Amino acid sequence: MGNLSKIYDRISREVPDLELRRNEPMSRHTTFRVGGPAALMALPADAQQLLAAANIAREEGVTPLFVGMGSNLLVADEGLNAFVIKTAPRMSGCRVEGSSITALAGTPLFQIANAAADHGLTGLEFAHGIPGSLGGAITMNAGAYGGEMKQVVRSVRALNERGGMEELSAQDCDFSYRHSLFSDGRRTVIVATMELQSGDEGQIRATMAELMAKRREKQPLEWPSAGSTFKRPEGNFAAALIDQCGLKGLRCGGAQVSEKHAGFVINAGGATCADILALMEEVRQRVLHETGVELEAEVKYLR
Repeated sequence: MGNLSKIYDRISREVPDLELRRNEPMSRHTTFRVGGPAALMALPADAQQLLAAANIAREEGVTPLFVGMGSNLLVADEGLNAFVIKTAPRMSGCRVEGSSITALAGTPLFQIANAAADHGLTGLEFAHGIPGSLGGAITMNAGAYGGEMKQVVRSVRALNERGGMEELSAQDCDFSYRHSLFSDGRRTVIVATMELQSGDEGQIRATMAELMAKRREKQPLEWPSAGSTFKRPEGNFAAALIDQCGLKGLRCGGAQVSEKHAGFVINAGGATCADILALMEEVRQRVLHETGVELEAEVKYLR
């Protein structure tokens, strides 16, 4: 493990309350339920523990890998020779002040959406069913049913690659479709403030319930997956193209194109990362050959 052993020893001494795990299976920390072991993982309970762990790692010449709820990750079967800092769900919590909500990066989106509804604030209904944390959602500008994080984020406090903290406005975050300033991993969301609007709690709850019912009806929520596997091609929809090519139900080992929603690759039982990658490539090649459209993965592959 090289410098990872030094990191383990230093954190154990200097931040004794921070939980550390060696050779932690990433299959426990991704919604695909696949992935080999991370050489070292820290599970901070607050921002202070996270910053301490990140700074120790950098002092030892190691760049930490930050993950949230793992809802958009595909981890190699061989695992990761890396120091993983996992924010969700321990490093969570949100505070409502007027029409704004400030939350830690590891806070699940559904928790923030519920807090907004509790205070009669509208704007986050779309996020209620997204199975991710705030940090990950901002990083990829997550969205659904016409809503995106860029519509509600007001400011972000982030850790940069030098170990310093930056205060960023929404404009600084460079939001675009499934992309943000944080997508390259050089900065990590620590806490963010969202600006919402006053609304009727009953209507907000009704909209959340309606969108959740649509998800259950149309998406294979009963199977492990990472949500939409491919980004939406300009002027088209990945699921429609995959369906058009007759690929629903296509399998590779334990991985399968969902028969319920062609945009989802699911772990239908015992899938490996290799199975999922092979199936994704088969789908990409078939769609390219038959439609001329090249699909781009939305899922982030870690190895």
